Amino acid sequence: MTPASPALAHAQTNTLVAKLWNYCNVLRDNGLSTIEYVEQLSYLLFLKMADEIASDPFTEAEARTVVPAKYDWQSLASKKGIELEVHYREILAELGKSPGTTLGRIFAKAQNRITEPALLEKLVVELIGKEDWTIQGTDLKGDAYEGLLAKGAEDTKTGAGQYFTPRALIDAMVDVMQPQPGDTITDPACGTAGFLIAAHAYIREHHMQNLSREERLALGDGKIWGNELVTGTARLAAMNMLLHGIGDADGKSLITEGDALAEQPKQHASLVLANPPFGKKSAITIVGTDGKADKQDISYDRDDFRATTTNKQLNFLQHIMSLMEMNGRAAVVLPDNVLFEGGAGEKIRRRLLEDFDLHTILRLPTGIFYAGGVKANVLFFEKKPPRSGGAHNTSKLWVYDFRTAKHFTLKQHPLTRAALEEFVEAYLPGKARGERVETERFKCFDYDELIARDKVNLDITWMKDPALDDADSLLPPEVIAQEIVEDLQAALSEFAAIAEALGGEISADTDEIQPGEGA
Repeated sequence: MTPASPALAHAQTNTLVAKLWNYCNVLRDNGLSTIEYVEQLSYLLFLKMADEIASDPFTEAEARTVVPAKYDWQSLASKKGIELEVHYREILAELGKSPGTTLGRIFAKAQNRITEPALLEKLVVELIGKEDWTIQGTDLKGDAYEGLLAKGAEDTKTGAGQYFTPRALIDAMVDVMQPQPGDTITDPACGTAGFLIAAHAYIREHHMQNLSREERLALGDGKIWGNELVTGTARLAAMNMLLHGIGDADGKSLITEGDALAEQPKQHASLVLANPPFGKKSAITIVGTDGKADKQDISYDRDDFRATTTNKQLNFLQHIMSLMEMNGRAAVVLPDNVLFEGGAGEKIRRRLLEDFDLHTILRLPTGIFYAGGVKANVLFFEKKPPRSGGAHNTSKLWVYDFRTAKHFTLKQHPLTRAALEEFVEAYLPGKARGERVETERFKCFDYDELIARDKVNLDITWMKDPALDDADSLLPPEVIAQEIVEDLQAALSEFAAIAEALGGEISADTDEIQPGEGA
């Protein structure tokens, strides 16, 4: 089948997203949240896709029976009313009994949230049943599903946005990291798997024509994997991967569920892409090799960690350091406090400069994440073997200021991939960093300068926003108001971290700020 043009495919995707989203509005009146709606779609989409694959005469016979006939799409579509709802509940309960597989991950702890049989019947017959979800390949349907996740992230009341990283940022990070077919790629806090899907798409676009069949199959057979703490989000990630052609329904799940920080990695990766959850405090203390412990009741022993802290981002940074294989590389979204916090933060930054090559930091603007008050950065670093004489591995750190004089909002002026093109070009992906050129926004700092800074503070600024001085360049009132809110929320979060470090109690409202997906 001839693939659709990019413009046509985009239009088809938007049409399908609109159709799916309009029905979400109907179900919202029935009490469903966005996350619950997308979950129900995931169950039904899987059953419909499995039915299409099973009925395809070109499908190998042994690959046709992913879902037992008693619980397949045809068994569901043949029923109506109360009988349909009862059978749907039975299907959800039975298909969740396949632990370790993609099937089991998608249906893990699945429950029917559509309490009105007529609405369920409409969803089965008119919305899912009338579409051919596999005939046009994975791109269109996968992009439509991801588009639905993106719209769901706008539902701030349910906190859906905490699992979604802006696609423009994901694409820019992937473009500079240039994933290769030989890479093993992971995201330890994968959210809806945006980073993993983008990395797979990059490899497919730039290298697929040169790969053997075995190499192509290997991409979906364990070379790309992720972990997610929340069951419902892990379900969305597994479905998102499957719709983008990564993995098999009855094969080993590429998404694991659980606390990534609980134990040392069993598998290492040559490329880590991540946006860990932004929370100042974890309920768990992780005891590093410094042996310090505090007042938490539960702790994990991680002798691969150098510092003990309850700071979730610092622990994820340490975990990612352990995840990386030698000469592996990472691109990780982390909040400002990771760059300046003392104590464990300083100790971890020293290790990052000495044992790793921290070569680039991208300072991100506010207004691009669904959670407010987030000031974040992307850290790009590589794991290097120890140098003779205990010499440090970081020689130069390049900092790109994409924050000063950059103003984005989620709806009126959202972040685009084009807005990040100047950074991508300055990064010089695939070229020696010695060829980089300093600009107004891109500055280079030597190791000696960095290590001499108070507490090895890497929160480096040098630019001034011209809008602050030029009356003719004043921003619209709504942008100014939003930035004030962002600054106040960020300051509150930083003060909460200080209070926690001093032994204070942190209220639930300031304890957790999560824009992260991983995607």
